[in-house]
Amino acid sequence: MNRHLRTLLGVTATAAIAVLGVPALGGPANAATNAATTNAVTTNAVTTKAAAASAAQARHSERPFLFTYTFDNHLKVAGGYFTVGGRVYVTVRYSTGRVAFGTWTTARTHPVTPGGAVYVGTTVAAPCYGGPNGYAQAYDAATRTWSPRLAVTICQRID
Repeated sequence: MNRHLRTLLGVTATAAIAVLGVPALGGPANAATNAATTNAVTTNAVTTKAAAASAAQARHSERPFLFTYTFDNHLKVAGGYFTVGGRVYVTVRYSTGRVAFGTWTTARTHPVTPGGAVYVGTTVAAPCYGGPNGYAQAYDAATRTWSPRLAVTICQRID
């Protein structure tokens, strides 16, 4: 995403320099230069729109995501593309909306998981058999964005 922002800022700065530089040249002798600059500004405006569309697509592909795994007979919820250093609320809910587990954590960098990563151990027993009867979801407080729901099976441990 930083690469897209740098490209966008570079194109915008180039357009601004071209526009601001034209009045300093002034005069009829520079009419051809002014026309060329106008074409360059128009081209840069189109390029800026394309760069903005590309940045929007990159942001969409970097939407927070979750995955689950089982460790020590409990469900673990993890995910990426959260705001590094930001607060993230991870919840596991039944399909009815009743909360089975919820906690706040901080997203950190991780060598494998992209963006800000979260790894949370829940109190939900696992593995469970049967179909999904709930979902896991995470909220990035910095961007006010919920991850997509991830179907999970919530079971009650019987010892």
